Amino acid sequence: MAESTSSIDLMGLQPEKQVSLHAAFPECLSFADFEIPAFIKATELVPTIDPSYQLNPEATLAILAGFAFNRRVMLQGMHGTGKSTHIEQVAARLNWPCLRINLDGQITRMDLIGKDVIALEDGKQITCFQEGLIPWSLQRPIALILDEYDAGQPDVMFVIQRMLEREGRLTLLDQNRVINPNPGFRIFATSNTVGLGNWNGLYQGTQLLNHGQMDRWDIVAALNYLDPQEEQKILLAKVPELSKNQAMAMISLANLTRNGFAAGDISTLMSTRTLITWGENWRIFKDLQIAFSLAFLNKCESEEKALVAEYYQRCFASELEISNKSN
Repeated sequence: MAESTSSIDLMGLQPEKQVSLHAAFPECLSFADFEIPAFIKATELVPTIDPSYQLNPEATLAILAGFAFNRRVMLQGMHGTGKSTHIEQVAARLNWPCLRINLDGQITRMDLIGKDVIALEDGKQITCFQEGLIPWSLQRPIALILDEYDAGQPDVMFVIQRMLEREGRLTLLDQNRVINPNPGFRIFATSNTVGLGNWNGLYQGTQLLNHGQMDRWDIVAALNYLDPQEEQKILLAKVPELSKNQAMAMISLANLTRNGFAAGDISTLMSTRTLITWGENWRIFKDLQIAFSLAFLNKCESEEKALVAEYYQRCFASELEISNKSN
């Protein structure tokens, strides 16, 4: 329910200070400096800072432009690159309240806009309008993150399209009411396909988005996989029991799968999320090969496993045992 999203009244809150891009985000020192509004105190909707998370400078700059200048920002990239987490981690450093909505096929227009519900008042049943998450967020200093933006159903997307206009007003037809956005409201989205649909067969369930929808996003930034050294920092922070050499060999293998996917040699790849899962599996089973099979190899097609085994041999100088059982 929208009413239970937060026990803190955010309606009267506004950013109380300005922070320098260079001072607050040293990752962006190579870019021009500007001021970003921020909150002094964190409320319960502010994400927790993950000190092991490595902020990408270009993506961070784009997100901060959204916060500073109220630009509509979409973050695009392959799965497992940490797009949603990236937006949350920037918001966490600004103490900006966040709300994530996953636009899967089960999200309906009524979930977003609201609906009539029956409630008890003075012992009598009455019909009242219960606001959905969009009007609730729009009236508060919330950074609204629309996850899997290209998986939203058409009727849902046209509701969102209204908020992407320059003024961002939302008309509630059921209540004959127009909602003006809170000055601290910001909107972001994450996408795997930039509205191109499932063109490569990798992202089933994504939709083609019309050009009018995409044209309303002011900034579209790409978040790709990290440099090996940065990815190593994340992996070692999540699984500190790994040695630096082990972590770098794992990352080298991940990059071979990414190159193989780009060349069309294999149909799946290892994301940063998969790397962390592999390391966590190793912590449980104390066997790198078993952990790798359970984290990635068993997701591959039978015909691709020999090539993946070759990747493994090149990175670890040991043969990878492949089960003869079919998938």
